[in-house]
Amino acid sequence: MKLLSLKLTHFKNYEALNIAFSAGINCVVGKNGMGKTNLLDALHYLSMTRSALNSVDQQNISYDQPFFAINSKLEINKKEHSVNCYFEQGKKKIVKVDGKEVDKLSDHIGMIPSVLITPDDTEIIKEGSEVRRKFFDSVISQHDRHYLEDLMAMQRLLKQRNSFLKQNQGRRNINKNLLAVYDESLVPLFRTVSEKRNEFIAAFEPYFAENYQQIFQGNELPVISFRSSVQKEDFESQFKEALEKDIILERTTLGAHKDDYIFKLNERPIKKFGSQGQQKSFILALKLAEYDYLKSLKGFNPLLLLDDIFDKLDDERIESLVNLLTDSTRFSQIFITDARAERSRAFFEGKDQVSFFEIEDGELR
Repeated sequence: MKLLSLKLTHFKNYEALNIAFSAGINCVVGKNGMGKTNLLDALHYLSMTRSALNSVDQQNISYDQPFFAINSKLEINKKEHSVNCYFEQGKKKIVKVDGKEVDKLSDHIGMIPSVLITPDDTEIIKEGSEVRRKFFDSVISQHDRHYLEDLMAMQRLLKQRNSFLKQNQGRRNINKNLLAVYDESLVPLFRTVSEKRNEFIAAFEPYFAENYQQIFQGNELPVISFRSSVQKEDFESQFKEALEKDIILERTTLGAHKDDYIFKLNERPIKKFGSQGQQKSFILALKLAEYDYLKSLKGFNPLLLLDDIFDKLDDERIESLVNLLTDSTRFSQIFITDARAERSRAFFEGKDQVSFFEIEDGELR
């Protein structure tokens, strides 16, 4: 898959941008605050129908403007397609593919698979289980629409159950018949979602291990494992037994919304014992594994979006990463941002299919 052209209107700090991109590596360089990350976020929006940085669409509109528009042309499996996203204040978001509006935004997810790597991705390691679930849910959802539908249904029912528990304010005379109606649908969804997560990580982990060794060819052993109380045979009885606790705490304490992914390096938690470079390598391996995993299922190359990826990496790891990224048989198109133009130019010197774009105040050349 290749992005052929991109047109931005009133999107963040881009008042008007119309530019064509090349195959291979597109390296966008410029000072911080000029719009490098916003450019990658526009591509993420085309893929996921939302910003990776701002969940409120109104905040993605340029100051004092009524709307934003993202227009693009892409080549997917040797066929050209147009994908356009439009949002106007006070109105619903519109996504069109080849001029036809998609019925549901969730139906569009997966058409333009993408992998975005940002400096904040170390939160996947450092923060709580919710951040890790969100990352892996996004990966699965880009290729499994049924999973996305089950996940959304689970989250909707869970929100309703928790709202009911909160309204009850810890009183023991709760309407258990209504809770039973929620639970009758919620428990099977917990099982379905958790089982798919477990199956996914078994298929995903080999891609991850291989990528880590490519980034750092040393004696480090990275491992990802999945942990869920839902996988236990007696989960349903435990869930029923937790009712009194749920009533007191006014929230659902057991379920797939508590699943977690455990990250270890050399048999020790990387969150506690990994250096900054090791954690960055771990994240890069995760994201490149996502790329390879989606590519194997989709049958074509996703977009690879790399925001300031060289930060906190030593020269040895950067050189290994550059050699990996310049493999044109593996990657058809990559977008990289860097605040230090001289660094990128030095590492990519002599490499084929590398284009440089300079950015300043939302203008790209």
